[in-house]
Amino acid sequence: MPRFLNDLKIMILANFWVVPVLGLLVGAVFYFVSPPPPLSATMATGAEGGAYRIFAERLKDELAKEGFELKLMPSNGSRDNIEKLLDEDSGVQIALVQSGLERQLAPEQREQLQTLGAVYHEPLWLFYRSDINLDRIADLLPLRLALGSQGSGTQAATEAILTANAIRPEQYPQTWQNISGSKAAEALLDDDLDAVFLVGPAENDNVQKLAAAPDIALANFRRADAYEARLPFFNRLTVGEGLLNLANNAPSREVVTLSPVATLVVNDDFNPGLVALFLEASREVMKSGTLLDKAGQFPSAEPQTFKLSSDAEHYYKNGLPLLQRYLPFRVASLADRYIILLIPLLVVLFPLFKAVGPLYRWRIRARIYRWYKYLREIDRQLDKGSLPEHLDAEIERLDQLQDELASVDVPLSYSNELYDLHVHLRYVIERLQTLQKRRQQSEESAG
Repeated sequence: MPRFLNDLKIMILANFWVVPVLGLLVGAVFYFVSPPPPLSATMATGAEGGAYRIFAERLKDELAKEGFELKLMPSNGSRDNIEKLLDEDSGVQIALVQSGLERQLAPEQREQLQTLGAVYHEPLWLFYRSDINLDRIADLLPLRLALGSQGSGTQAATEAILTANAIRPEQYPQTWQNISGSKAAEALLDDDLDAVFLVGPAENDNVQKLAAAPDIALANFRRADAYEARLPFFNRLTVGEGLLNLANNAPSREVVTLSPVATLVVNDDFNPGLVALFLEASREVMKSGTLLDKAGQFPSAEPQTFKLSSDAEHYYKNGLPLLQRYLPFRVASLADRYIILLIPLLVVLFPLFKAVGPLYRWRIRARIYRWYKYLREIDRQLDKGSLPEHLDAEIERLDQLQDELASVDVPLSYSNELYDLHVHLRYVIERLQTLQKRRQQSEESAG
């Protein structure tokens, strides 16, 4: 075996104690580090073809680019989505929820949910037949009105508006119906209704259909500031002339409407490591904006509904984590977690490896110096003249030690110390042999 390999073998054997120590430290890192984020999640969306579903499908496509699978679960709307988030057996971790619905939950229920922020406006539209004089909300009382389907976000927004005008559910006339969406829109076009409330983006098919109808008008919420002051989950939105339909110039004048926002809401089953991934994907979905949302406006931390996730707050302040800007999500998320724990690990390893050198030298020299203990005892006895009478046994023992010493293997850099020991051992043996001869000569002279 080449000398270098032999020295390496000796060094490894001398420092083999480092291996279990390193094993324990590395094991501690893997034990205490949080597991990597999953590569799939389930999202409650809304009805097929609805705005929530459309947004979720686009979000799914963006996440797929990072190798993440988003499973979409249809629902009956915002309220149903909240129920699914609160249901431990639903399998849902994230959902789209209309702002304002959080007010209907008990405090302990609200504490179970967090928001990642708003992702787009979903305005409240009040369409009515143009031959009707509609100036204030109270003018709706004698009309045939669609409030929104039972349990829907439309109904929740409508109730908030009506309650702000001191019109409570027990006062609703029998001509008011709990229908929404395409059913309500068709009823208004067929003259089966006088007015309908709808919630959805300006691009929504029902909104576009009603805006294009010549005998349908869009209500102007001229007291929007008063509503905003009382209902902070509503935003004031200005709909410019012709914004909904240029060909028909709908609306025919600039109008103001109120808008809740669609928010991403998560429960405790949602992995915090996915927050930046979802928000960045949402930003990609909304990067071009909409008819009413400016490019880059969403996602946004405001308005706050549920408590904002701390990871989402970090994203809004600092953007993507550094590694996720340059690495695939899976690689970056793993590196983020292990780097955090590797720092204290390195703090421990630095003095550990610093101690390896001195400990290694001590262990090698200990293999040599342990022989000196016996030599020193013999040397002291020689000085005191107190060696036993039977020197033969002592010399024989030293000869055996010399044979054992011949098999001791040390690195080349420590050979001088080993050879010194050989010399010293030979010296002591010769002294004992000299003493033995003198005694033998004395005994022969005396005989």
